[in-house]
Amino acid sequence: MRQTKELGLLTKIDNAPKISVVVPVYKEEDGIIPFLKRLEPVLEKIGDYEIIFCIDPSPDKTEEIIQLQAQRNSRIKGFIFSRRFGQPASTMAGILNCRGEACVVIDVDLQDPPELIASLYDKLNEGYEVVYAKRRSREGETLPKLWVAWLGYKIIDKAGDVKIPRDTGDFRIMTRRIIEELRNLPESHGFLRGLVAFVGFKQTHVEYDREKRSCGRGNYNPFLGSIKIGLNGLVGFSDVLLSFICVAGLVVGAGGLLAIIYMVVSHDLSLLLPGLVLFIGGVQLIAVGILGQYIGRIYDEVRRRPVYIVDKRINI
Repeated sequence: MRQTKELGLLTKIDNAPKISVVVPVYKEEDGIIPFLKRLEPVLEKIGDYEIIFCIDPSPDKTEEIIQLQAQRNSRIKGFIFSRRFGQPASTMAGILNCRGEACVVIDVDLQDPPELIASLYDKLNEGYEVVYAKRRSREGETLPKLWVAWLGYKIIDKAGDVKIPRDTGDFRIMTRRIIEELRNLPESHGFLRGLVAFVGFKQTHVEYDREKRSCGRGNYNPFLGSIKIGLNGLVGFSDVLLSFICVAGLVVGAGGLLAIIYMVVSHDLSLLLPGLVLFIGGVQLIAVGILGQYIGRIYDEVRRRPVYIVDKRINI
């Protein structure tokens, strides 16, 4: 990516389009064309644009369909990775390689309406650096997923070192200034919501009602996936779990002491040893698991392996 003309913290790119749209995809052959039919008219009204599909290799015809669409419209582009690196890595690849003055991240499943991009872009032009789409309602989502999402946002909001907006996903628009600041963050676990919140600057939101998935099946586990995302945000932007270990140790110690006193007073020591072993063992396993999360992240960062590897490029 050729960069020129430094203006303070802003990096200008020759012949940059007004807007780039980054779309991570995996096994989405049924959704590509309906998505483009709704997206392209919105972008035509804004001005020059590029659409960057970030493609994890799929067993279906996702790649083939995108290549055909790219032949029809040269502003449709793509990266095809050497293997499946996952949505966070795909998203960051698109953001850091886009050329637009502004960048939008959106999924292809049409749960996030492409028509909202016009409102996000207008809001950005009021002087904001980031405008994120905030979900007012979530049609078609299960109660367990809604509960996990609510609890996850609640914990991160209370315990996190940075304030991550509630009821938001990756659907947002950001300026070139934010993109270049993200480039300076070297960490390999790309939790976009947390990274953008960490960068700061003037941010706001636009509310919308999230729709049902338009076609096909999602590749995202609605329960375990939400837990994984929440844990990623909690470990990456808070040390509260480490503090929890200390508190748990104090509770276990106090509980063990009270149990000993009670059993001595009641002259019933039959369950003392197995009860204490099970209780202390359980807390130790929790503590080791929490430490493992942080140590694993340290190991990933020390290795400095690439977050993604590109196999092919489309119109790039």
